[in-house]
Amino acid sequence: MLQSVNLRDYMLHNPVKLSPDDNVMDAMRIIIEHKISGVCVVDAQENLVGILSEMDCLEAVLGAVYNNTSIGIVRDHMTSDNLVVAHPNEDIVDVAQDMLHKNKRRRPVVENGKLIGQITCRQLLSAVMKFRN
Repeated sequence: MLQSVNLRDYMLHNPVKLSPDDNVMDAMRIIIEHKISGVCVVDAQENLVGILSEMDCLEAVLGAVYNNTSIGIVRDHMTSDNLVVAHPNEDIVDVAQDMLHKNKRRRPVVENGKLIGQITCRQLLSAVMKFRN
């Protein structure tokens, strides 16, 4: 069905990114404006350091309300441990199966430690639709 199985051919090449020092409220605005469910967090050298999801933001807001504190910055709420990443030359079917197995909607694509893209369920579905016809 697919003409190529190389992830590089289907990934989003310029994913939305945040800095770990960005304010969570600004991150929420970006997530809403771009209609995405999460965003990659990179340092000044474009190294992937985390992922901030809608759920992370919601947890930050509810925690701030409950504790009567400020919401804080991305670094305090992002997922940074045991990040699962893809490499641009991986097989798209293998990546899709692993995402499904781990119940993850997105996967950063990293090359030499640098974020170069992202693959999401939406890109996977688009690839299938593109080559189905």
